Amino acid sequence: MSKIHLLLIMIALLPSVSGYPKNKQLEKDAVPFFGAQIFIEPGQTQPQIESWFKTLSENGMTVCRIRMFESYMLQPDGNWDFTLFDYAFRAADKHGIKVYATFFPATEKTDIGGWKFPKDEEQKNAFSQYIKALVTHYKDFSSLCGWVIINEPGTDGHYPQTDFFQSARMQWNETHPIRDFKENGFPILMTNRDKEFLNEFTTEFLSWIAGEIRKYDTSHDIHVNPAAVFSNYGEYDFPSWRHFLTSLGGSAHPSWHFGYFTRQQYSLAMLALAEILRSGAGDMPWFMTEIQGGNNTYSGGNAMCPTSEEIAQWLWIVLGCEGKGGIFWMLNPRSSGIEAGEWAMIDFQGKPSERLTSAKEVAKVVSSYTDIFRNPRIISSGIDIIYIKESLWAENLMGKSSDRYQGRNHGAVIKSSIACFKALTERGLNVGLKEINEYDFSQADYTGRSIVISNQISIPTGYQKNLETFVSRGGTLLVEGLSAFFDEDLHNTMNTGFTFERLFGSNISEFILKDDLFTINTGKHKLPVHLWQGKIADKTAPVSEHSFGKGRVIWFPSNIALGAWVSDNFKPLSDYLYETLPKSAKALSFDRHHENVLLRTLETDKGKLLICVNKSEEKEIITLNNLNVIAKLIPIYASPDCSVTGNKITMHPDGILVMIL
Repeated sequence: MSKIHLLLIMIALLPSVSGYPKNKQLEKDAVPFFGAQIFIEPGQTQPQIESWFKTLSENGMTVCRIRMFESYMLQPDGNWDFTLFDYAFRAADKHGIKVYATFFPATEKTDIGGWKFPKDEEQKNAFSQYIKALVTHYKDFSSLCGWVIINEPGTDGHYPQTDFFQSARMQWNETHPIRDFKENGFPILMTNRDKEFLNEFTTEFLSWIAGEIRKYDTSHDIHVNPAAVFSNYGEYDFPSWRHFLTSLGGSAHPSWHFGYFTRQQYSLAMLALAEILRSGAGDMPWFMTEIQGGNNTYSGGNAMCPTSEEIAQWLWIVLGCEGKGGIFWMLNPRSSGIEAGEWAMIDFQGKPSERLTSAKEVAKVVSSYTDIFRNPRIISSGIDIIYIKESLWAENLMGKSSDRYQGRNHGAVIKSSIACFKALTERGLNVGLKEINEYDFSQADYTGRSIVISNQISIPTGYQKNLETFVSRGGTLLVEGLSAFFDEDLHNTMNTGFTFERLFGSNISEFILKDDLFTINTGKHKLPVHLWQGKIADKTAPVSEHSFGKGRVIWFPSNIALGAWVSDNFKPLSDYLYETLPKSAKALSFDRHHENVLLRTLETDKGKLLICVNKSEEKEIITLNNLNVIAKLIPIYASPDCSVTGNKITMHPDGILVMIL
C-alpha cells in the first residue's frame, strides 16, 4: 500500500468533518452569497481598505476573499507583522463581510499564482510555521468564515523539478514498481505513471495543508479552488478531497481558462465547469471561488472585459447548478506586477462599474427570495456525460499540441464530452458532467438512466465491472468516437483482447481517417463526423445496438461529437441524442433544438425554479415540454424583452429569465 493511500485511509478514520462545530462552516442549505477579492498590498491606507469593504456592503456583497501574503507579514527577524491585514479583517467586522483567507506562502515577486508544491523540506516546514502563525492569529476574528488552503492547485502537467517532489516520487516508485509486460504478455512501452503520481501527490499535499490548519482551528470552512479544470482535471481527485475539505470551489476566468471556447460559448463553459464542480463536491456545498470580474489588459491568454450581461449570466448559471455563490476576482486592482491595474469591479476612482451593479441586482433578487434559493436541487434528466482522467493522460502522451486536425490535438477528449453536454443542454435538459469515479454504480435499478461516454480514448479495464453493472440493471450506455481505443497502459485494446467486447457486443475491424468533416447517415439522422470512421466487425451499419441484461449499449465508433464541435453544427447531434437516450419522466425540455440557449430547472422547498440564458444572436421563442400549459411561471429576474406566457418563454439575445413555479 502506498504512503499516499495509507494517509487517505487515516484521514477517513479521523472524526468526520461533520463532527466539527457547524456554525462556522458553509452549509448545503445556506442562502447563496456574492463577493469579491479585496487585494491587500503595502502602500494602502487603513481608510482606503475600509472604503472597499464599505463598497462591498453597499453593493449586496457579503463575502470577500483575501490573499494572505506571507511576504508582507514575515519580518527579517522572524516575527510577524499582521497590521496591514488586521486593517482588512477589522473593516470586514465593521461592515458585516465574511472573509475567506487564502494561504499564499512566500514566493518570487513575479509569481502571480503562487507555488503548488514546496521545493524542499525546509520550505515545507516554513509553510507549516506560516500556517500556525496565520491561523492562531485570525481564527477568532468574527469575520473569518474559511480558509482557502492554497491558491489554484494544478500544474497544467508541468512537473516540479525540485528535491521535495523528486524525493516523494522515489518513494512512490518503490510502492508502484514498473511493469515491463501485461498479464497477457504484451510489452508496456508507454505509461501514465507521471500523471498518476501527480494526481495522488496533489491529494496528499492538499490533505497535509488541511491537517496543519486543523491543528489550530477545528471549526472554520476548509476550501480550495482548482483552476483550468478543462485541461487540469487529470490532476484532481475530487472524491478523495472530500475527506479533508468542507466545501469545494473553482476558478473561472475566461481569459485564462476558457481557451477551448469562443466568447459566445463562455456561458456554456461556465455551465460545464459548474457541473463538473457540483459533481466533484458530492454531498459538500460548492461555490465559484474566482470569477473574472474585470478587464485583463496584459495578463491572461485572451484579452477581454466581461459585460454586465455576462456577469449576471455567470452568477445565475452558478446558482442554477446548486452553487452557494460566487466571488469575483477582484474588487480593487492591484498596484504592481503583471496584473497591475487589471481585473477590478470598481474604477480607478473607487466607483462601482456596471459589472458590479449588475452583480448587485442578482444579489437583490436572491435576498428577496431566500426560501427559493436556500436549497434548490437539480431535477435530473437521468442523463450523465462521463469523462475519464486516463483519457486526458493518454491524449497528453499521444496527442499533439498543434495539428491541423482537432481530433489529434490536446483537448479533443474533453471537447467531445462538452459537445454532447452542449447538444443535450440545447434541448433544455439538465445533463450531468461527471468523472467516472463520481458516478454511483451501486443502485439496484438504472431503468430510464443514460450514460454517454464520448471519445474517451483510454478506458481502464477496471471500469468494466461498473459499466456492465450499469447496463445489466437497465441502464442505457451510449459510446461514441475512439472510446476504449487504449487501456490504462496505452495498449490498443482492439488488438490485445478487447475488454468491452462482451458489453459492446462486438469489436472494431478498423478506424479509417476520412476527412476533417464528412457525414454519416443513421436512420433519419445525418450527422457531421470529424476525422475517423470506426467500422464495427461483421457489421455494415455505422452504429450498433446491443442488449445486455436489462439494458442496452449503443455504439457509434465515429467522432460525431467532434463533428458537431468542428462544424459548429450541433442540431444533428442534439436531435440524435435526444431521440435515442431515455430521459426522466420529470425532466423539462425544449420542444426543439435551440442553439446557444441554456436552461437549468431545479426543485425548491417552495416549488420549481427555472433559469434560462440565451446566448443566441436571435430572439428565441421556446415551448417547454412536460410543463402544464396553464402553469403560472412567475419571472423574478428578467432582462429587457424577456417574458413568459404559459409554457412559452421569449428570450432576446444575451437575455436572462429566472422564473418560479
